[in-house]
Amino acid sequence: MKVGLLFGSFNPIHTGHLILANFMATNTDLDTVWLIVSPQNPFKPSNTLVHEFDRLQMVTLAIGDNANLGVSNIEFSMPKPSYTIDTLTYLQEKYPSYEFVLLMGEDNLPLFPKWKNADKILEYHKVYVYPRSGSITTELPEMSNVTFVKAPILDISATFIRQCIREEKSIKYLVPDAVAEYIQVHKLYQ
Repeated sequence: MKVGLLFGSFNPIHTGHLILANFMATNTDLDTVWLIVSPQNPFKPSNTLVHEFDRLQMVTLAIGDNANLGVSNIEFSMPKPSYTIDTLTYLQEKYPSYEFVLLMGEDNLPLFPKWKNADKILEYHKVYVYPRSGSITTELPEMSNVTFVKAPILDISATFIRQCIREEKSIKYLVPDAVAEYIQVHKLYQ
């Protein structure tokens, strides 16, 4: 089985994440895409994050019954902050017959060489890069395991959604209805 891994804070998950994940699962050679909820990204401040279990629940609600997508809390039990190489290594040990492919936005390429063991990620795993609005094209030193995928560009951000919630503006269609309801019931991002 060939599994695409889309890592993220998903704070909250939105339709852009879902469209991208489903596109990658159905328009590439991947069998499925797992959304990996990261408790703490080493490159992002954690003061705006709601609890990881709320974010996991929102991703689960967002995916619903889509058989192309899965959700994982694998990083919840790992040391924080989460490092992609450690998660990839753990998953490969847990599922030795699976091939894991890292899905990465083009906007992450300039930072990629600073990632922990970036060279090992490229050595042992394929990386599928999708376009992001306003990205500066950057060449990776070793391109053999990197594939650029022409996926739709959706300029929706969780930051914008959180701002809308704080300003009591509608988030309809930015997030799935079940996620909007969860946010409202649990009074998140207010």
